[in-house]
Amino acid sequence: MVSTGSKMVSRVALGVALLGFAGACAQVTLSSAEGWLESAFAEWASDGSDGYNVYYSGAGASNVKVDGQLVRKYGSKYRVDVVGLKAGSYTLKVASVKGGKEGASTTSKSLTVKAHDRAGFAFSNGHVPGAYKTDGTLKSGAVVLYVTESTKNTIKLDVVTSSKGAVTECVGLQNILTAFKKGYDTRPLAIRLIGNVTDPEVTDKGDILIDMGKKEGGAMTIEGIGNDATANGWGIRVKNAFDVEIRNIGVMNVDSDEGDNIGLQQDNQYIWVHNCDFFYGHAGSDKDQVKGDGALDCKKSTYVTFSYNHFWDNGKSNLLGLSEGTTDGLYITYHHNWYDHSDSRHPRVRFYSAHVYNNYYDGVAKYGAGSTKGSSVFMEANYFRNCKYPMMTSMQGSDVYAGGTTRDTKNNPTFSSEDGGTIKAYNNHMEGNFTFIPYGASKYTLKGTETAVGSIDTKADFDAYVVSSRNDKVPNTVKSYAGANTYNNFDTDNSVMYSYTADSPEQAMANVRTYAGRVQGGDFKWTFDNSVDDAAYEVNQKLKDALMAYKGSNGEVMEYASSSSVAPASSSSVESSSSEQSSGSEAKSSSSEAKSSSSEEVSSSSEAKSSSSQEEVESSSSEQSQAIAVKMQVASPMRYIASESRLEINADVRRLNIFDVNGHVVKVSTEAVSQSSVDLSSLKPGIYLVRLVAGGKAYQQKIVKR
Repeated sequence: MVSTGSKMVSRVALGVALLGFAGACAQVTLSSAEGWLESAFAEWASDGSDGYNVYYSGAGASNVKVDGQLVRKYGSKYRVDVVGLKAGSYTLKVASVKGGKEGASTTSKSLTVKAHDRAGFAFSNGHVPGAYKTDGTLKSGAVVLYVTESTKNTIKLDVVTSSKGAVTECVGLQNILTAFKKGYDTRPLAIRLIGNVTDPEVTDKGDILIDMGKKEGGAMTIEGIGNDATANGWGIRVKNAFDVEIRNIGVMNVDSDEGDNIGLQQDNQYIWVHNCDFFYGHAGSDKDQVKGDGALDCKKSTYVTFSYNHFWDNGKSNLLGLSEGTTDGLYITYHHNWYDHSDSRHPRVRFYSAHVYNNYYDGVAKYGAGSTKGSSVFMEANYFRNCKYPMMTSMQGSDVYAGGTTRDTKNNPTFSSEDGGTIKAYNNHMEGNFTFIPYGASKYTLKGTETAVGSIDTKADFDAYVVSSRNDKVPNTVKSYAGANTYNNFDTDNSVMYSYTADSPEQAMANVRTYAGRVQGGDFKWTFDNSVDDAAYEVNQKLKDALMAYKGSNGEVMEYASSSSVAPASSSSVESSSSEQSSGSEAKSSSSEAKSSSSEEVSSSSEAKSSSSQEEVESSSSEQSQAIAVKMQVASPMRYIASESRLEINADVRRLNIFDVNGHVVKVSTEAVSQSSVDLSSLKPGIYLVRLVAGGKAYQQKIVKR
């Protein structure tokens, strides 16, 4: 009896426990679920479970469990981003977990996953850049690494480091990449960035460097997961590499020695950079580096595609070419990029054969694409809205007329003093306030108005050779004014060109606005004021403040007001005070725009990258009256003692920078710096941002120098 009763009690207890578990793990309610580009995501509120397992089904797969790192908690909300999916229809199943056991589950409605657009030179000659196959799934034998703010310095991987198969345990992201440079480990590598990641302990001059030692055989993808993956403070540099893909990452506040957000430095082939968000970097020492150096530059590399990227008011978006010295064998594609109030270099081309199609030029203060040094640029089906000079060829056309009535090479060129290249243009849409001189035309558009050419010889002074069919060739009788260079007609050479289908300009704009940048357009939203920002090219101080204050969205979209309203505010990242609001950007006059453009673009020295730290002395007191609104991090290893104008530091410092309100690095005497403190008595009164990297973490703090 006792035994039987004990069993009955046990069964009752078990039943109660199961009922309790079922109650604790009630069916999850999905607040959103959507298919994206070779990925899908879902969000839901926590129901008190310990965690959740997520499975996907579709396109031939059934009930496949996703990696636990893809399921993230943001406060009381959860989100999963499933990557590496073929195009097709899918469902996501979310199952509650408590005490190590699954309970109730919820399955989403059918979700449509679309394929990435893989058109472009990067996929030439049978190459498939990155760790993924052309169907969007991982390549055979691929290794996946997850990098977060807490694991960036401790992530481990055993890497083959000798011809005999010896394996070395490598710790930290840069050390793992450096080991792959030896070329003995040819496994495809997918590095997945999660959340806001600041400077790792080990970098190469402040960047994460991919260097494959000019060895083929491997493949690598660096990708962000979800809408909030951010490289904050560091850039990505690629050299001597083959078959690399970089995607779905926001890059901001870069303060590395090289200064580029993402840069292809030299000797790269088959590189694909797409669906990234490019924000301001920190100011360099040159006048044209106030918004940072290059956003996405390419030098001495070939078979490259840059597509579906979003450029947020960058000063210098895409430098292409530097000192290659040849026009042979250099191929690149730019398509479906959003140049969102960025200023110049979209791209700025030397030597290369560049196919530039289906891009959206949205309120561009200086110029769209520019051709120099014998380059051949095919501009096809782009959409230009209020782009001051949609296309420019150096030392001719708009470059030397600059909206005037006479050829002026003393006060102009506005763009470049180098020998010219040639632009072929087909089916581009231009609207708003722009100037454009077609080859051989009797009329041209001057500041949005059709005007007789007058004394302009448009067969010598033209911006682009406009064709009526995409397959029309540019005759070799058409030559650049400076250098007598001709177009190489690469775009009609079937042995060179790839297969693609161009959208209409209008459809391209719609696709760009939907898919450019990170998933869902990223977690950082900014509304530009077209009435001001279309013509302005100074730093938008409120945008700069918001980026410097960014610490991660915690899963929430960071939406900010337009540049003409009050400064942004968010409970997670920004303190707002009426006494600390900076003024918005102001438009320059046309004459000052031309002068600034000339000073920033003509000098060849400004194109070369400085290998030294980019520092600039303190700004004037009027500049310092503008404030950077930043919330201090908890448990920071630094403390500012205002009465002594001294910064106390309790950490092993790897890097310390001090910025004025315009983002310029402020010089501090080396005698004023010790291991434990920094004497700031020499600073002028004003508000500064101190950024400290120590112990693998980045800290920033606003200080007020009285």
